[in-house]
Amino acid sequence: MNSLFKILVVDDSALYQQAISRLLNEIDGVQVVSTASNGKEALEKIVHFQPHLLTLDMEMPVMDGLATLKVVREQYPALMCLVFSHHTEAGAEITLKALKFGATDFVTKPAYGGAFQKNYQAMRDELIPRIRSLVAEWRSSHSRSSSQNIKNRLGQSLNALFKKAPRDAIAIGSSTGGPNCLMNFFGQLSKNFNKSILIVQHMPPIFTQKLAEQLSRIGTVPVKEAVHGEIVKPGMAYLAPGDYHMEVVPKGNDVMIRLHQGEKENFCRPAVDVLFRSVARAYGKKAIGMILTGMGSDGLKGSIAMKEAGAPIIAQDKETSVVWGMPGFVVSQNLADAVVPDHQLYATIKEFMR
Repeated sequence: MNSLFKILVVDDSALYQQAISRLLNEIDGVQVVSTASNGKEALEKIVHFQPHLLTLDMEMPVMDGLATLKVVREQYPALMCLVFSHHTEAGAEITLKALKFGATDFVTKPAYGGAFQKNYQAMRDELIPRIRSLVAEWRSSHSRSSSQNIKNRLGQSLNALFKKAPRDAIAIGSSTGGPNCLMNFFGQLSKNFNKSILIVQHMPPIFTQKLAEQLSRIGTVPVKEAVHGEIVKPGMAYLAPGDYHMEVVPKGNDVMIRLHQGEKENFCRPAVDVLFRSVARAYGKKAIGMILTGMGSDGLKGSIAMKEAGAPIIAQDKETSVVWGMPGFVVSQNLADAVVPDHQLYATIKEFMR
């Protein structure tokens, strides 16, 4: 097997083609095999170069990013696509559509002008960890022994004894691949679901607002971007705003949301650990934790706190995770009471509720 991870850079700007290619070629084991200026040219080059991943601009002439993504998903379902998006409302909406169509992840695109160098560094900080994580997932999926070990461990976890108890809140942490998983989950919820849902999805401002709006349209449970000081209500879901940590704190007989811009944890704000620790304090064993697809280990320490408080933890399995980082860390530390595919998340939650 060729050990090089091959990437095709698709962007109509020669400046961005050069900048993105330069960043990607810094990563060991990664090779930019070619560039393309539009989707039509990209589809022709996929046949010749057989890349493992596309970096895909959304706004291009001839054939734009969304149209390209649809064709790629139909003809090359295993090919990963990393979308580049502008940090605007329109950019956020297009990005969420791309994720819904099957994009693997997204990176915000730096603007032209005097601030390009600063924004270039921000793009570098976003792009390189994501690519390294996707390369690691790709290598892991091609390792027969690693795959067998994971399957064995999952089989043991799925035989865990479920303990039903009264639950008031579901705390969810997700990152890479999370939006699609959340969409599937909210589509599964029953009409009479009356628990509070608290979500940290690693996303920047604007994007979290658009994600909340989209999730709210999917199922029966209203979803909103959380507001500092509001009371948590049953049958409602609250998404942490981009660049703000979200905590829950007791207030009399109620539970209140607290937002703040404290130090980043695990290089993240919002961070899953921050939310989960507060849920452990506010709800104790009357909560359930759920760790979904995502790179890194955010949620591991928070899961320990929730387990110590008596709350069960559900982890998404490797097969349905885009990146089995966050749930993988939880499983490796024997913190998961169940390890399940994304289409079984709600059914599993019901196993823990009385």
